[in-house]
Amino acid sequence: MLASRTRAAMSDSRTVEVEGDPCEPAGVCEESSLITTDSFEEFSQEINSLPAAQDGSPTGQEELGEGAPLADASSTSPDIDSNINQIQHADPPDGTMSKSSSFSSAKSREFDASTTSLAEPETVAPGTTAIEQELESGDYLHDASFLNRKRHVFILSMAGKPIYSMHGNEDKLATLFGVMQALVSFVQSGNDTIKSIHAAGVKFVFLVKSPLILVAVSRTSHSVQQIQLQLTDVYNQILSTLTLSHMIKTFEKRKNFDLRRLLAGSERLIDHLLVSDKCDHKLVSNNPFSFMTHSVRILPLQPSVRETIVSAIQSNCAKIRNLVFAVLIANNKLIALVRMKKYFIHPADLRLIFNLIECSESFKAAESWTPLCLPKFDSSGFLHAHVSYLAEDCQACLLLLSIERDVFYTLSEAKRKITEKLRRSNCLEAINDAINNKGIKLLNIGIPEIRHFLYKSKSNAQLLCSELTVPYASNAQFKRLEGMYFALHHRIHNSGRPVKLIYQMKEKEVLLAWVTQAYELFVTFEPTVEKNEVISLVNRLLKWIKKEENSLFILSAPTF
Repeated sequence: MLASRTRAAMSDSRTVEVEGDPCEPAGVCEESSLITTDSFEEFSQEINSLPAAQDGSPTGQEELGEGAPLADASSTSPDIDSNINQIQHADPPDGTMSKSSSFSSAKSREFDASTTSLAEPETVAPGTTAIEQELESGDYLHDASFLNRKRHVFILSMAGKPIYSMHGNEDKLATLFGVMQALVSFVQSGNDTIKSIHAAGVKFVFLVKSPLILVAVSRTSHSVQQIQLQLTDVYNQILSTLTLSHMIKTFEKRKNFDLRRLLAGSERLIDHLLVSDKCDHKLVSNNPFSFMTHSVRILPLQPSVRETIVSAIQSNCAKIRNLVFAVLIANNKLIALVRMKKYFIHPADLRLIFNLIECSESFKAAESWTPLCLPKFDSSGFLHAHVSYLAEDCQACLLLLSIERDVFYTLSEAKRKITEKLRRSNCLEAINDAINNKGIKLLNIGIPEIRHFLYKSKSNAQLLCSELTVPYASNAQFKRLEGMYFALHHRIHNSGRPVKLIYQMKEKEVLLAWVTQAYELFVTFEPTVEKNEVISLVNRLLKWIKKEENSLFILSAPTF
């Protein structure tokens, strides 16, 4: 099934570019309920739409550090073997600077001091606890336990008012927030927008979304663009609580307004969105890969079961006016989605819905009625969501989203009838069985040489993942796998030098990343797998996905 030129290329090199679709894609559908535009495409459009800098910068973006400018992408050597090396070095090397290097003022010296503190954590003095040192210093910038975190996320207003810190109390970081605000203002004064700073192995990534500034400090292998997308998710989470129009009006009235007053109680949603650094991978293994590939995971079900679920929703909701979406989910996976005609939902909005359900235990106790803004759908208005689990013996959650405020009892009755129909048709039992299934077992489909894979169907923005097994069952090994996939994804989607196929031999595994017009595929093999075996193993995997696609994907786009 693979072109002969692909066989020849893979036998001679580690990274090759392939033209055309090598095999029949799985999961293809003519119409999808999900918006399938890739987040990286959206970011490129947004960046290119910024005004040019006064110094002639084509994008109006700043990459700050020390030293020589970055090489232009068009001048990169076409040497194939260097592609693999660039996977680990896709971001600017420490100490590089693209343009503005004139931070010689007092603000610059203050920034240098703060950067050094975060980039090179100090050791707690012998006999002194981190808490004692924190109290002694009056802030966290001398607290090794705080500084040693691999990732920080900070949110502040354009006036420099603290709003959120991923770790610690933002009130004790007033100096650091002030430096961030000063940097943004300094670069904006030159008609530019700051993007990132690289120093001592640390990335300081900025996302300026007036009236907010979001900053991430990262020691991970994630690229600047990937981190910016994570910050965008956090920004959207704030909008889902407040709406953009409300937030803008609030700051227009009072620039120094403390937004924490309006966000009180919803910080847990931001915490949970960033949870992958804070808890066991078994709880969050769905999130990073769905985020990375800008897609949604589907709960595998027999086609007849899914059709019955959709039919139950349609028959009981079709006559309800102004019902926009009906979404049935479980374990961060989509079971069914029915929509009003001409309206579609964005994967980023579905991530917010998953996040809301996952971190809100109260929804399990009773039916709820809550306002919810889906920023990609409408950033300035609320939908009203009836949220309830199908039954005590079925932990699938149904959200009925309407633009009407006073239809709680109407939607409650519709939900009751939907549950009754699903129980009579044994669909609740089928959903439970699917929830209890840990995932695709590669041993069961006869490909033990493959340790793990990700398959994204581009036509419907849906993601398929295999079960996490040894050696990636531990949290540390899962994070290593995640880092390798993110590095491959960044290399594949590097706008300056994109490739379609990457084959990489590592000490502990063999990796393959493959992007075609129809799908994206990331595969991890046993380290003993030879290059010529990779082709046949991938073909076997793709044949199996194609065979099972009706169960693994949602191939229709049902409407009310």
